[in-house]
Amino acid sequence: MNVLNLSLNLFVFVFVFISISAPKALSWSKEGHVLTCRIAQSLLEPGPAEVVHNLLPDYVDGDLSALCTWPDQIRHWYKYRWTSNLHFIDTPDNACTFDYSRDCHDPKGLKDMCVAGAIRNFTSQLMHYRDGTSDRRYNLTESLLFLSHFMGDIHQPLHVGFTSDEGGNTIQLRWFRHKSNLHHVWDREIILTALTDYYNKNMDALQEDIHNNFTSGIWSEDISSWGDCDDLFSCPNKYAAESINLACKWGYKGVTQGETLSDDYFNSRLPIVTRRIAQGGVRLSMILNRVFGDHNQEIPRPT
Repeated sequence: MNVLNLSLNLFVFVFVFISISAPKALSWSKEGHVLTCRIAQSLLEPGPAEVVHNLLPDYVDGDLSALCTWPDQIRHWYKYRWTSNLHFIDTPDNACTFDYSRDCHDPKGLKDMCVAGAIRNFTSQLMHYRDGTSDRRYNLTESLLFLSHFMGDIHQPLHVGFTSDEGGNTIQLRWFRHKSNLHHVWDREIILTALTDYYNKNMDALQEDIHNNFTSGIWSEDISSWGDCDDLFSCPNKYAAESINLACKWGYKGVTQGETLSDDYFNSRLPIVTRRIAQGGVRLSMILNRVFGDHNQEIPRPT
């Protein structure tokens, strides 16, 4: 068995094991990440699509969405514990703005340790794909999975939330009839309620609705601007700024500790959630198309 096959088999074993045993993490729900990655992969150009297929382990048969939750599942493992702070950004309470130099750090003050910094880092790593197998500084399969996951996270508004409440995690409330918290409402409750109420728990139907909205529906005139990005390494700042703005206007607004959120909150916030999933997918495809496409040589690498 050669080294490549051994690595892939080990990857399979580790993934299956952590899928069973890892504690649940706070992030876009499985459904949110799967939808983001499916949308992105459907928009890849032929060359980048082939690269993504080649980077994925054989057992997922080229399906990026099958591994889009992997960074959540391994974040508490000793080897990957350093990635735990890369899933979010804590901003000053009620500032409703994002400033990279002010906000992108871990609790100990280590710079670049936030989801915007992570996207920059893993984008940069993936640019080494064309350097060939002689460049072994990075595990590019992991880089692809981290980038794909974090592009989902940065578009979840409460992943760029207030410091004191940990992005809504400490705001305890009820979602209809069961206990939850504000962060989890945005991570998963809104999506699951939509799947149950409108789609008979069929995620393919929800994906089709989102796809139709940005190809020929209510977002079709906006989609061209979603992928606008002059500098791949600064655009994550824009995505983070959008999220904290939405968190203030739609996430936190009118919510108090211990209250019950139900139909009014659900119906008014669902369009925000689905739009952010769509934007995350469109923008992830934009990054992968540029990094793995023929125009890779035109992208300046960060110093």
